[in-house]
Amino acid sequence: MGRRLRDGRGLLVVRGEVGGVSVPLEIATSYRARTKGLLGRDGVDGAILLSPANSVHTFRMRIPIDVAYLDRDLVVIAVRTMKPGRLGMPRVRARHVVEAEAGAMVGWGLRGGVRVEVLAEGDAVE
Repeated sequence: MGRRLRDGRGLLVVRGEVGGVSVPLEIATSYRARTKGLLGRDGVDGAILLSPANSVHTFRMRIPIDVAYLDRDLVVIAVRTMKPGRLGMPRVRARHVVEAEAGAMVGWGLRGGVRVEVLAEGDAVE
C-alpha cells in the first residue's frame, strides 16, 4: 500500500470490466475500529476496510456480508459471502479485508485478481 492509513473515510476504487467504480469506504486500522467492524449494524453505506487483517467472523452480525481478501498490493485474493454466525478461514497472503453487504461486490466487479485502490480522505483524486 505504500503508506499508513488511519481510521476514517475514503473511497475504494475498483477498475475492471464494469469500468471505474468508486465506493464510499470506512477505514478501520486501529484495534478498536477493526474489532467493532460491522458488528451490530443493519447495513453499510459502501464498504469497510480492515487493515491489517487476514480473516473475519460474522458473530453478532445482523446481515450477510461479502468479504474480499486483499494482498499487500491490494490485489483481490478471494471474495466470499458469509452468513451471520460464521467464522472465516484465515488467508495466509491476505493483509487487508474489505466487507460490504452481500451481493454488492459483484455489482462493483470485485473478484479474484482485480487490483483496487484506496483513497483516504484528503488524498488527491486524479
